[in-house]
Amino acid sequence: MSVMAEGEDCIELKFRIYDGTDIAQSSYSSSMTVGTLKQRLVAEWPQGKTVIPKSVSDVKLIHAGKILENSKTLAESRITFGDVPGGIITMHVVVQPPVAKKKTEKNQEDMQKLNPCSCSIL
Repeated sequence: MSVMAEGEDCIELKFRIYDGTDIAQSSYSSSMTVGTLKQRLVAEWPQGKTVIPKSVSDVKLIHAGKILENSKTLAESRITFGDVPGGIITMHVVVQPPVAKKKTEKNQEDMQKLNPCSCSIL
């Protein structure tokens, strides 16, 4: 299945998830936003995996060592198809559910009382 409009540059992508499986290999329009791409990945996530994203905010796409921003298009993210022999670019997909609650200062104070050690490593 190809996701593109006529006359647009297309980028051949596949996505590697945590267990080494490649998913959603297809041609994508360079004007597609990263957020739209993530929506598609969440919708097409393989069943039976131990880690499953619940929403787009759980998914991070990594290309060339950078986490891609949802609001940017693939072209703005500087994803170019000329970099790879065969033209298929593999992106890494990290599923990272948002942290439920950050520790409050009170919790940190309680932890300091429980562990009064004040060692310094030099």
